[in-house]
Amino acid sequence: MGLFDTKYGCFSEDGKEFIIHTPRTPRPWVNVISNGDYGLVVSQNGSGYSWRTHAGLNRITRWEQDLIKDEWGKYIYIRDSSSGKIWSAGWKPVCAEPDSYRCTHGIGYTEIESTYENVRSSLLMFVPNDEPLEVWKLTLKNLGSSPRRFDLFSYMEWGLGAAPDWHREFHKCFSSTEFVPEARAIFARKRLWEVPTENGHWNADWPYVAFHSVNSPVTGFDGDKESFIGLYGSVRNPASVQEGRLKGNSGKWSDPIAVLHVEVELAPGEERVICYTVGAASSESEARRLIARYGVLENVERSFVSLGEKWHRLLSTVEVSTPDKSMDIMLNTWLKYQAISGRLWGRTAYYQTGGAFGYRDQLQDSQIFLPIDPSYTEKQILLHARHQFADGTVHHWWHPLTEVGLKTDMSDDLLWLPFLVNNYILETGDRRILKKKAPFIDDAKQATILEHCNRAIDRVLKRCSKRGLPLIGAGDWNDGLSAVGLKWKGESIWLGHFLFKVLNDYASTISELDRHRAQLYMRRARNLRKAINRYGWDGEWYWSASKDSGEKLGSRTNKEGRIHLNAQTWSVISGVADPRRSGQVMDAVEKHLEKKAGPLLLYPAYKSPDEKIGYLTRYSPGMRENGGVYTHAATWAVIAESMVGRGEEAYRMFSKINPINRGMNPDEYRAEPYVTPGNIDGPESPSYGRGGWTWYSGSASWLFKAGMEYILGIRPALEGLVVDPCIPSTWDKFSVKRNFRGASLEIEIVNGHHVNCGVQSVLIDGKSATNLDGSGNGVVIPPFTKNTRHTITVSLGSSVQSHKKPRK
Repeated sequence: MGLFDTKYGCFSEDGKEFIIHTPRTPRPWVNVISNGDYGLVVSQNGSGYSWRTHAGLNRITRWEQDLIKDEWGKYIYIRDSSSGKIWSAGWKPVCAEPDSYRCTHGIGYTEIESTYENVRSSLLMFVPNDEPLEVWKLTLKNLGSSPRRFDLFSYMEWGLGAAPDWHREFHKCFSSTEFVPEARAIFARKRLWEVPTENGHWNADWPYVAFHSVNSPVTGFDGDKESFIGLYGSVRNPASVQEGRLKGNSGKWSDPIAVLHVEVELAPGEERVICYTVGAASSESEARRLIARYGVLENVERSFVSLGEKWHRLLSTVEVSTPDKSMDIMLNTWLKYQAISGRLWGRTAYYQTGGAFGYRDQLQDSQIFLPIDPSYTEKQILLHARHQFADGTVHHWWHPLTEVGLKTDMSDDLLWLPFLVNNYILETGDRRILKKKAPFIDDAKQATILEHCNRAIDRVLKRCSKRGLPLIGAGDWNDGLSAVGLKWKGESIWLGHFLFKVLNDYASTISELDRHRAQLYMRRARNLRKAINRYGWDGEWYWSASKDSGEKLGSRTNKEGRIHLNAQTWSVISGVADPRRSGQVMDAVEKHLEKKAGPLLLYPAYKSPDEKIGYLTRYSPGMRENGGVYTHAATWAVIAESMVGRGEEAYRMFSKINPINRGMNPDEYRAEPYVTPGNIDGPESPSYGRGGWTWYSGSASWLFKAGMEYILGIRPALEGLVVDPCIPSTWDKFSVKRNFRGASLEIEIVNGHHVNCGVQSVLIDGKSATNLDGSGNGVVIPPFTKNTRHTITVSLGSSVQSHKKPRK
């Protein structure tokens, strides 16, 4: 028994592994494993795919999206040479009933263990640090009293380029396979890559050498799908596995696969370890080097230890201990891991196979690195600055490898660059990033990050209506509002809130560098706030957007989509709403939008398409953005509740969208309980409470931020580290370990009065600290000298400040 156990699985006692008891989970429960270049996705039954750099343009192995069958992947068949019985090292594709089964998804690895026919197998899969390959460590043990002999057949289909591989009969004409006996490997190449190059489209080699190897003597091989599976055969029971031998085909004229046959003999009680690799090298010599290195068991084991050490360094810089173990598990491990491995490095999963960078997406995701290692966030900022045009507009998304992108009329994308720069400076206290330089897409001349941010803001300021409200264009943060403002007449109240916050924060950031511009932005912010509150207030809440025709969305006058979440939460987050209205809008959120799985993005759902709104209305009612819980936006409700001082409500909403809690009813929720979903079906769906679109969701970094910085209240400011908890009154205490500007801090919060009314006293290294600056009901701890360690004890009660500043 572990933590949060259900009939399908549980967390390990330290929360760093999720252990699945059966291959028959309600949906595939996967792990996204990436080192920033090479990656793989693997499900609890052993299916999945591999890629290098871009999961869509540079897929190494074939996979088709089918979450019902989940039968595409890389497999190892185990055949008893005497009886002819066949099973898999994972459950798929044979689906033999194991005597025991256990899949452990860990940080950077997955291990599938099973027992069948008195044989115990363990298949450990991981991606080494900084190498373009994956390693499979297969361990077999004979549990019986008689000697056993087995045939092992590995199997995968080569993709070698763009995915999905929808025109296989065409693409297989350009692929070739080669068995290299001395390397115990199959190499695969392709003479065509479906991406634009300087030689023109469809006129270049795939610039890699794919390989699959094993460190045991190879009895046979095959590179031809038809000869292995058999015409009209099935991966569940391939002809060659039934026969116990391979045909040995390879070359340029077949449907390319990789199969290696290894024979294993085990005495009673004997155990054997076999190591496989799959990868994509830049040259044959590199492929051979990698095969040789990871063909040595000691190197495999050292690499696995090194992998664990790397993830420990990344995840251990921030750790919490609260009365809620599920919050601890998510904040300490899984939200960080999901944001880094899944969203920033892998950029792909099962519900969405991607590979591109989203301008707003990965900028927001990179917030996760701020308390871990801000240099990663800095690299992300510089990368995105290079994907801005000289007029301030940006690529909505772009593809690494080709740099092909979509110039956007989305109205918010531009502003996430100054938003992240502001947050970076709050964390580091270092404004030097503003002087770093990057070119524009259409101008190779280097410009400072300061100039990049200025151009983004100035472009948005030029896109305002006569009423002074920002225009929505092809959509604000909500991509589904894709037709609201195509004529550049429709307005966005949410964008107004966001722009107001960016203007205020950025003006403060640059006030010493460019006083005139800072004053200009502050003046525009004041005018914007007046316009929003004059025109955007709908009586009990803010309406969300207006069509080009002027018709409002998210208004009490609407039959469908009467209230939208983002326009309410960001009025609080930005400071557009005064304290009275802040309370009103959050009352409306709780009354109209908060449901059992969290706050809906809008309500009621649209029942029929509206071509003047966009594709959001074409979703089934209650699904995704159309009346579902869109987890990314739901995290902002947690922040807003905290900012108005509602500790119980903030924690309640956090708990509702916490996947561990949702996963305690797994047959309703269906999705993985260890990572956030993109969405949860709302009450107008017959599958109310069903999670989906897991892993590839921007909600992971934001839920971490909501829990750490607003409920626990430990967040950065220019002056130092804010301690401003907004916790449930029932909590006695909690603690946070955090690095901040080079110092290691151990913070303990004691809530002796069981009220949520602010900081009463502060001890720093055992000594009373007085004359600390205030922030809301909290205090600001000044930065310490680098490479020092400090303990901070904070007691909650009546505030130490005689005057309260608004929460930031």
